Amino acid sequence: MARLLEGKVALVTGGGRGVGRGIAIAFAEAGAKVVVNDLGAALDGEVGGEQPAHEVVAAIRAAGGEAIVDGGSVADWNAAHRMVAAAVDTFGRIDIVVNNAGILRDVMFHRMNEADFDAVIAVHLKGSFNVSRAAAPHFKAQASGSYVHMTSTSGLIGNFGQANYSAAKLGIAALSKSIALDMRKFNVRSNAVAPFAWTRMIDSIPAETPEQQRRLEGLKKLVPEKVAPFVVGLCADEASDVTGQVFAVRNNEIFLFSQPRPIRSAHRGEGWTPEGVVATALPMMRAGFSPLDRSSDVFTWDPV
Repeated sequence: MARLLEGKVALVTGGGRGVGRGIAIAFAEAGAKVVVNDLGAALDGEVGGEQPAHEVVAAIRAAGGEAIVDGGSVADWNAAHRMVAAAVDTFGRIDIVVNNAGILRDVMFHRMNEADFDAVIAVHLKGSFNVSRAAAPHFKAQASGSYVHMTSTSGLIGNFGQANYSAAKLGIAALSKSIALDMRKFNVRSNAVAPFAWTRMIDSIPAETPEQQRRLEGLKKLVPEKVAPFVVGLCADEASDVTGQVFAVRNNEIFLFSQPRPIRSAHRGEGWTPEGVVATALPMMRAGFSPLDRSSDVFTWDPV
C-alpha cells in the first residue's frame, strides 16, 4: 500500500523534541521529506547549545528517509521565510506546515511582566503567522497545502498562571480558522490540534500539593508520539475536505471541539438601559454562563 504522504514535503517547527519530534519522524515514515526546525532553546526560549533537530534528522536518515535541519527562530519573519525556502530549495516544494514550536513562561497574571507576555506571544502566535505566511504563496501557486497549528486546552478551556500561553493558543485557533477561510479557494486547508503529551512543556507544572501530584501522575501517562498518527492522517490527501476544525489528541482518544456560537439571547424593542441589563438581560442569560473551568476540570479521567 502506498504511504499516505509519499512525495509530500513537510516543515515541522519545534521538531527536535516531544510532540514535534514524533510528528517529524511519523511524516518521514509516511513517505514525506521533512524539514525539522528547532532552535535548540530552553523551555523559556533562551537559546542554549543543544541541537535536538540534528538527532531527529539523523534518526530519519538512518531509517531511509530524507530530512534536513533548520535552526531558525519562528518569531523572526526572515528566518521563517528562510526555513520555507530551505524546503523548496532542497526538495522542490512544500506541502505541509506544522506550527509546533513553543516556549513557556508561566506566572500568575498579577505578577506577569511584559517580557514574559511578549516572548510567549512572539513564538506561539506570531511564529505561527510568520511560518504560515511564508508558505502561503507556495500553497496558493500549487493550489494545495495543509496547515496544522498546535493549540492547547489552556486556551480553549483555561488554566492557572498561563495568561500569555492561553492567549497565544486561543489566538492560534482563531488564526487557523481565518487561514482556512482565506485560503479555501486555493484548495488549502488549515486545522488546529490541542495535543495532550508528557513533554518538558508540562514537566514544569508544580507538584507541591497532593492534588497537583495526582494530576501530574496522570499527565505522565500521556505519550507524545501518540499525537503523530492523527496529524499524519489529517495532512493526507484523503482528508482534503477537513478544514477550519479544532481537534485534540489524548493518547488513544481523539476529540473534535465545538466553536463559539450564540446560545442565549435577550431582546427589548425599546432598547436597553443599564438597569434593564442588570434586572433582565443578565438573569435571562445566567443559566447559560460557562463555568470558570480549567482544562483539568473538563478532562477528569485518566488517558485511555
